[in-house]
Amino acid sequence: MLLASEIECTLSKFADDTKLSGEVDRPVGTDAIQRDLEKLKKWPHVNLMKFNKAKCKVLHMGWGNLWYQYRLRDEGIESSPVEKDLGVLVGEKLDMSPQCALTSQKANHILGCIKRSVTSRLREVILPLYSGLVRPHLEYCVQLWGPRHRKDMDLLEQVQRRVAKVIRGLEHLSCEDRLKELGLFSLEKRRL
Repeated sequence: MLLASEIECTLSKFADDTKLSGEVDRPVGTDAIQRDLEKLKKWPHVNLMKFNKAKCKVLHMGWGNLWYQYRLRDEGIESSPVEKDLGVLVGEKLDMSPQCALTSQKANHILGCIKRSVTSRLREVILPLYSGLVRPHLEYCVQLWGPRHRKDMDLLEQVQRRVAKVIRGLEHLSCEDRLKELGLFSLEKRRL
């Protein structure tokens, strides 16, 4: 068993995922990460497990990053501009626009499935389906990737406006009044 005390940098483990991270604004930081990668070579043999080399990626983050080419078992580890961690896209610039776009796409897809498969357009039918199937996608880990740009917020709010248009009997109301009538607050207000 490889002990965390043997590792110089930060080692995070969750289920079958292992992440090694450290500050690399100086060559000392890159050397520490490479030494820890060398130590991790023992892990598969000691624990009777294998590293999936295809899943090993380097995500260079921040402005002072030296973009060092790391190696594992004498092979270079591929760099990636964006990686998914626990369902959230994390990029080298920590820009959450790709996450907002992906979330909006998933939510719109599920809403489309609801529209195609449910014939009733009554509030009592559509609103619980939205609350149970669509809104969780819009709110998953939102504290982490919370949109900060107006275009990203609008992209997510547009899903909620689509739901309000689906429900019969509210056609005469403006979009904002429809949301009030349904008791749906903007996602921005829900985050407060």
